[in-house]
Amino acid sequence: MIREEYQKKCVTADEAVKVIRSGDWVEFAWAASVAGLLDEALARRKDELYDVNLRGGVLLTPLACIESDPTGEHFTWNSWHLGGRERKWAQKGLAYYIPLKYSELPRYIRENLQTDVVAIQVAPMDEHGYFSFGVTVSHYAAAIEKARNVIVEVNEDMPRVHGGYDHMVHISKVDYIVEGGHRGLPVLPSAPASEIDRQIAAYVLPEIKDGACIQLGIGGMPNALGQMIAESDLKDLGIHTEMLVDGFVDMVEAGKVTGRCKNLDRGRMVYSFAAGTQKLYDFMRDNPSLAGYPVDYSNLPFIASQIDQLISINSALEIDLTGQVCSESAGPNIISGAGGQLDFVEAAYHSKGGKSFICLPSTFKDKQGTVHSRIKGLLTLGATVTDTRPTVQFVVTEYGKVNLKGLSTWQRAEALISIAHPDFREGLIEEAKKLGIWRKKSK
Repeated sequence: MIREEYQKKCVTADEAVKVIRSGDWVEFAWAASVAGLLDEALARRKDELYDVNLRGGVLLTPLACIESDPTGEHFTWNSWHLGGRERKWAQKGLAYYIPLKYSELPRYIRENLQTDVVAIQVAPMDEHGYFSFGVTVSHYAAAIEKARNVIVEVNEDMPRVHGGYDHMVHISKVDYIVEGGHRGLPVLPSAPASEIDRQIAAYVLPEIKDGACIQLGIGGMPNALGQMIAESDLKDLGIHTEMLVDGFVDMVEAGKVTGRCKNLDRGRMVYSFAAGTQKLYDFMRDNPSLAGYPVDYSNLPFIASQIDQLISINSALEIDLTGQVCSESAGPNIISGAGGQLDFVEAAYHSKGGKSFICLPSTFKDKQGTVHSRIKGLLTLGATVTDTRPTVQFVVTEYGKVNLKGLSTWQRAEALISIAHPDFREGLIEEAKKLGIWRKKSK
């Protein structure tokens, strides 16, 4: 019976995308999950469609439909979190950012947004008629609830994952099935850790105790910390994170992860989406120690904070002397997005024994080679505040770590200047004086 239904719904990509109409909003692609055949078929319909809005984010591969339409007259990309390719589109007026707190995304879809079509990539159907969402659970179930039509593109290489709930869709809720064969998954190489990344990670590592539960962001510093954890004497760690990356696999293979101390999902590694190398995707395939959840479970501070010793490690672009953190824009120019950073900053602090870390190198070089401090008197004009100053706990650079919780403005200024690059400290003191947040007795 299920196989008969499968055959009835199985069509070509060109046939499937005919359900997309001008003016539609389409939930389309996220990170390592991109329905390539549907993308190419939609691009072929360009001239007969207008004002189609596609939603997704963290793209690792090109989208033919967006790149086939340099005027943006036919397709517009609306991103939940911009990657490098999406930033370039945004500069051309072909892509726009959707501000979000990631844990709230399924609710946005259910209560606030128009969703006409879902066109996503899935793992092959099982004998019970279920398609696993594979490496992206995130918000797909919520989008399917709202959609007029649901199209799935089956990738034979997509790992079938174990989950908590809302990590799969039954064939009865699917309108069209497109068989994609073996298409592989896009690789996101682990960012190499610099010496500064390792110095920063070395300040964080002593704060992690046996039995802690780890959330890591992406980038060189979290990667360095993952490697250091794998080489450490730590034991019985847990994992509860937004994004599953290669660093977690290293920790598991080193025997550091058991999850036996977790208050929730004991013995299982919780995540909402994954992107990395083939090592990660192979690790995920039918792995019962993993639990893929929608993001309103993985990231919701109320849930995550119930886990004791939750350790959250995230990066930032700049921070001002009162503790406001920008992690998503360079001035008014959007770089990525808020993602789930604020979710985990809040969750880790409210966890019993938990700690939240914002990590950043003390300086950066601009295109002209001039060095600037990432710790500033005021954020760059137009910069987005990702984490408000009351929410920030530990801030770490290669020059040390400080805990801002409960500090007054002059204490915050003093603490942050103490971990700024030495070449900028005197200038920051002068800025603090002008801002009225420097005490004469301060060091």
